[in-house]
Amino acid sequence: MKSVSDLGDLAGKRVLIRCDLNVPLDGQTITDDGRIRASLPTLNELRAKGAKIIVLAHLGRPKGQVNPKYSLAPAAKRLSELLGVEVQLAQDVVGESARSVVENLSNGDVGMLENVRFEPAEESKDDAERGALADRYAALGDAFVSDGFGVVHRKQASVYDLAQRLPSAAGELVKAEVEVLSRLTEAPPRPYVVVLGGAKVSDKLAVIANLIKIADTLVIGGGMAFTFLASEGYEVGKSLLEPDQIETVRRYLNDAASGGKQIVLPSDIVVAPEIAEDAPPTVVHADAIPPDQFGLDIGPDSARVFAGVIRRGKTVFWNGPMGIAEWESFAAGTKAVAQALSEVDGLTVIGGGDSAAVIRDLGFRDDQFGHISTGGGASLEYLEGKTLPGLAVLDGGM
Repeated sequence: MKSVSDLGDLAGKRVLIRCDLNVPLDGQTITDDGRIRASLPTLNELRAKGAKIIVLAHLGRPKGQVNPKYSLAPAAKRLSELLGVEVQLAQDVVGESARSVVENLSNGDVGMLENVRFEPAEESKDDAERGALADRYAALGDAFVSDGFGVVHRKQASVYDLAQRLPSAAGELVKAEVEVLSRLTEAPPRPYVVVLGGAKVSDKLAVIANLIKIADTLVIGGGMAFTFLASEGYEVGKSLLEPDQIETVRRYLNDAASGGKQIVLPSDIVVAPEIAEDAPPTVVHADAIPPDQFGLDIGPDSARVFAGVIRRGKTVFWNGPMGIAEWESFAAGTKAVAQALSEVDGLTVIGGGDSAAVIRDLGFRDDQFGHISTGGGASLEYLEGKTLPGLAVLDGGM
């Protein structure tokens, strides 16, 4: 992939940059600005080169409708604070306001278009519709930099089609993500441990199938663990369960065993009578979950076992919390995993999204881990071995 330096002299050039500013919000307050901070190196590089910078980004899922709830105003404000310069936010995506913001940029200035997902064509499945919108984006710039790793697995106008219309390059964030993730699939130092949590096993079936071939040990927690436990014949009470995936999961367990790989499941579970922050927690054995209880975290014995497996790893990838980690009563499992990960003598990678936000909420620093990916879905699809459209188009060049 080309780098920003391959785009030549950018002084005075209008450079469109696709960032991932899809940050979690509490009202208008950003609760985790990690993705915004991750965009700073490339933005500062472009500013130093004297480019006129136009940021394209999305927030949430407005589904092609203008919705003030999903305005990028909080992101523009925070980016202004981090860069130390005003980032002017256009009032539309490719309309009169967007053109005015671009026309008024001086060298080194940064402007931002409104949420690209306010445009219905941004996520269209129709190539011509996306292409027409990409033409309008391209009319605003002279070059394009792709630096939103969290969206490179999407065939969208501001990710895929725009890169075909202007001289294009990968930003520092995208290049760093690809470099680290490639180390997880190409001769990783062993033992190689993969820790998977989160809600649904169906979201991770493909990555499990691929990683069984590559990793030495898979550690399974979170809501997805209950489908694995059910495949072993355990009663899981009211816990999250995907009955239609039980046979698939059972096959994965058999494949792992026949291939000399290990899948580690929870031995105990923290349960509660309802899914509520103040619900009274109880620890039970994994094979003794009461029928009227919900499993909301791995138990202390599981946490110790998981942590021991993780610490012995030389390469560890983690995606997904072990329980409802935003609630203190059900956060101990996730905290134990994060602590063990921070103590690994080797490469550690946290697979973006919820996992990244959770570790910060639990008081861990980014520099306690080898790499924190900004793209959960993109990271998983990369590890599945899929071709990611936003990367493939950059490899092809102009």
